[in-house]
Parts: sequence; structure tokens; C-alpha cells
Amino acid sequence: MAFNPPKETARLAMEHGEKKAGLPLTTQAVLGFLAGAFISLGFLLDIRVTGDMPEEVWGSMTALIGGLVFPVGLVFVLLAGGELLTGNMMAVATARFAGKIKTMDIIRNWSIITITNFIGAIFVAYFFGHILGLTGTGPYLETTVSIAGHKVEDSFFHAFVSGIGANWLVCLAVWLCYAADDVAGKILGIWFPIMAFVAIGFQHVVANMFVIPAAIFEGYFTWGEYLANFVAVFLGNAVGGAIFVGAMYWYAYLRQDV
Repeated sequence: MAFNPPKETARLAMEHGEKKAGLPLTTQAVLGFLAGAFISLGFLLDIRVTGDMPEEVWGSMTALIGGLVFPVGLVFVLLAGGELLTGNMMAVATARFAGKIKTMDIIRNWSIITITNFIGAIFVAYFFGHILGLTGTGPYLETTVSIAGHKVEDSFFHAFVSGIGANWLVCLAVWLCYAADDVAGKILGIWFPIMAFVAIGFQHVVANMFVIPAAIFEGYFTWGEYLANFVAVFLGNAVGGAIFVGAMYWYAYLRQDV
């Protein structure tokens, strides 16, 4: 499996970010909806696989098994096509650091993708989770509420720091996908960092767009609690993607080219 060395990967990330920022509004909106739905389908798969696994029997293996199936969502985003906010926090920021786009391009892209990721996630949470009962019945409801509860109960600072960890790993998954030259290599590059972020339990703003509203639709928590969580995790994800991946690799590999 061929791969690109780090400096070439940094250049590819910059080019991807420039292209993302330049996509027409309608294209960004459609691909944003798909990405939100894809990540939610990965989370739904996680819940359906692990929901009836007793914690007293499986222990931390439940989180690991969930982490093993969750990455299918990002595979869909990166290989089938989608615009994911957290990946764009790295790629579009890298293009900005390299001087290829303007700050307003970042604001525009992140705003559009945030809204459309949310619509895609809410679609899956409501129609598949609530209407079909895939997150609203039996042990799957208990799992959904437990996961959402742990997220909204975090303090602002803890959610922020957790968001840094989540998007550091998610953007490394995107980075490794860019590094690989074939489908098998891209899938492997995506799989392990995403498995790690899920198994650790870090907070991801788009994943939370699915699981917290899924619990809200079943009568748990409030939209105000979700909004507080959203702000903290969004900011943490932005730091994890834009600074810990985008800025650092730009400084290491692309700064001299500006």
C-alpha cells in the first residue's frame, strides 16, 4: 500500500481545504447533510451492537467494540463523499495558514457545514432512532441516555478539553486518509484513530449532534443543556483540529513555502 510522506500529505491537506472552501453553497449543503447522517449512522451502529452488552460482564470491552464499528461513518464521509465539520476544522484551517484562502472563507464554510451536519444528524436521530425505535426502546434507550448523560453532565472546561482530544484523533484519521494512495490504506488510516477516540470517550461535536438529540426525543435532557455542550465541544474540536493538527503540520512542513 503506497502512501505519501508527511510533507506531501500536508500539501494535500492544504489543497483539500482550499477546494472545500471554494465549493458552491448547494454542494456544501448536500455534502454537509450526508456527512452528518453518515457519522450518525456509525454511532447508531455502535449503540445497536453494544446496547445489550452488560457492562458488568464486558467492562471496557464494550467501548472497544463500539469503537471498532463506529469508524464506518467516517469511511463513508471520506470515500463516498461528505463535508464534515471536524475534518474541515483541520483542512480549511491549513489552507488559511498557508494563505490560500481568507478568514471569511473559514467562517462561511464552518457555518454552512455546522448547520447541515446538524440537519443530517437530526434526521437520523429522529427517523431512525426515534420513529423506528432504534435508540428509543429497551437496552438501546438505556445506552443512548447513558452516553448522552455523560456528555451533557461534563463541565464546560472538561467538555472543551475532551473536544480537543476527539478532534486531534479525528483529524489524524483524515490526515492518514490523505496520506494513503489506495482504498485499503485509506480505510486502515481512518479506522484506528477513530476507534481510539470512541473507546477513550472523547467528545465530538457532530457525534453529539446525533446522540444527545436522540435522548432528547425520548424525553431526557433539554435543548439548553445540549447547546451548552455544543459550544464547549465545538471550541475544543476547533482547537484540536485547527491547532494540534493543521497549524502544527503547516508550521513543520509548509511554513517555508509561504
